Amino acid sequence: MKTWITALGLALALGASAGASPALAADKVTLQLKWVTQAQFAGYYVAKEKGFYDEVDLDVEIKPGGPDIAPPQVIAGGGADVVIDWMPSALASREKGVALVNIAQPFKSSGMMLTCRKDTGITSPDDFKGKTLGVWFFGNEYPFLSWMSQLGIATDGSDGGVTVLKQGFNVDPLLQKQADCISTMTYNEYWQVIDAGIAEDDLIVFKYEDEGVSTLEDGLYVLEDKLDDPAFVDKMARFVKASMKGWAWARENSDEAAMIVLDNDETGAQTEKHQKRMMGEINKLTEGSDGSLNIDDYERTVQTLLKGGSDPVITKTPEGAWTDKVSKMAM
Repeated sequence: MKTWITALGLALALGASAGASPALAADKVTLQLKWVTQAQFAGYYVAKEKGFYDEVDLDVEIKPGGPDIAPPQVIAGGGADVVIDWMPSALASREKGVALVNIAQPFKSSGMMLTCRKDTGITSPDDFKGKTLGVWFFGNEYPFLSWMSQLGIATDGSDGGVTVLKQGFNVDPLLQKQADCISTMTYNEYWQVIDAGIAEDDLIVFKYEDEGVSTLEDGLYVLEDKLDDPAFVDKMARFVKASMKGWAWARENSDEAAMIVLDNDETGAQTEKHQKRMMGEINKLTEGSDGSLNIDDYERTVQTLLKGGSDPVITKTPEGAWTDKVSKMAM
């Protein structure tokens, strides 16, 4: 028996040396999400589940985010190859020394809103003065602060200004009347308010898109020095290509995409109803995007952030904050 095993091993070795080479391992990619597992990131979960990453020889690990996880910090510390972030946060991080570069923009539109109770008397942004507004921080406050600056409304609680309530990632301040308005997304928190029992007719919403202060959300970012490596650029191009295929599939198979997200939610916190509804709203934001960054959208975002009065989000026009070489290779 020992002689037979030895002979078999020799035969296998000879076969390999004669041209039978073992399959190469897929390239590993670690993606850090901006938030927890939900339909907001369905395209990536779909690409993994449906084998789109396998098709381009990638082994992708998707790391959920959370309230205590900042994607720029994760990638700066070596915890991810690519992160999902909002452009205001990414550009602010770049100015502070974390050289993030946008390589793709799956989200074409912004889903950010300020949702107010009608019984506060608010009918337009002019009525914000003297009110308490709930605002997310950890980099999510930048679009709001830029908007208030453009309106000439102070955010320090002074006369004629607004009081900013540091909002947790829930809708309790509106439900408990601790705030007149709160930050919501079209695909998530707004519907939490509705599910909590407040009728849509009792709310008024101000979409950042409609107010002309929308900024780009959920872009894909890498560290600038990594782009000097052709192998890394190639890997990211394959990642973007497969991810956009995932997003296209999600738009065509909305309910199934939502179920794929649920299957990947290890917390068990998500519900089928909420994820299917979220998937429908998310599809509106990715529709029309081929993954490339629209320069007009980028420049609008930059100008919105620069108009921050005495405390702008960024103090100068960024240089090198985006590249199209990855998205062009992905086409």
